[in-house]
Amino acid sequence: MPFGYVSPEQEMRDKADFARKGIARGRSVVVLQYENGILFVAPNASRALHKISEIYDRIGFAAVGKYNEFEALRLGGIRYADINGYTYDRSDVTARGLANLYAQSLGMVFTESRKPYEVEIVVAEVGDAPEDDQIYRLTFDGSVADEHGFVVMGGVAEAVAGRLKDRFREGMSLPDALDAALAALTEPGGERPPMLQLEVAVLDRTREHRKFQRLTGPRLERLLATGSSSVTPPSEAGAGGPLEAGDGDSPATAPEGDIDTGSGG
Repeated sequence: MPFGYVSPEQEMRDKADFARKGIARGRSVVVLQYENGILFVAPNASRALHKISEIYDRIGFAAVGKYNEFEALRLGGIRYADINGYTYDRSDVTARGLANLYAQSLGMVFTESRKPYEVEIVVAEVGDAPEDDQIYRLTFDGSVADEHGFVVMGGVAEAVAGRLKDRFREGMSLPDALDAALAALTEPGGERPPMLQLEVAVLDRTREHRKFQRLTGPRLERLLATGSSSVTPPSEAGAGGPLEAGDGDSPATAPEGDIDTGSGG
């Protein structure tokens, strides 16, 4: 066996561990369904570097990890959507097609490059009815999962998902969904992120044409206030009782270690 030999299995494990550690350094992003569409919530203090973006008419994108890497994926998805929508029909651009494209790109980088992408992404498409919504989660190695209800990625994703599971229910109003997301993103006993350090957007099925909309300013303040006023204290909610309310916001200035702009594979 030559000096310095590393088996393919060990090399893949090392790459996977490297990518997971990079993704876990950031803060979690939550994507969940509500009565009129799909909600995206991300702690993000940067006003310029977005974790949540629009891809096409009905399709949104959320990511965690190295900014330059997931931004390259986002731009590639937009080019794919524009070309296919122009060449064929706008209805031919789907979240499933984008998920397949991203899976191929991530899988190729993971197997052929020395350094994998330190990213995890969600591609979501809002349908005409809740049962038509599509949420796809893609990991650094190109694996794809078809999610329902909600998904959490990045940071301490398991802990956040556990808290969100206790609060999530089908058909939540937007204020309730916002509150559930923020409650899940907040450590027990901790303070919720301030409004100016949140990035919030929706895919709203009730909107005409383009469904993506960022929630900022007075509208977001009203949703936060509505959600806060409807919260039921845990002592009154009963065991496992859902908390209600809304929260969310727009970005400000990125804290160290949240959005990493370092160069990547």
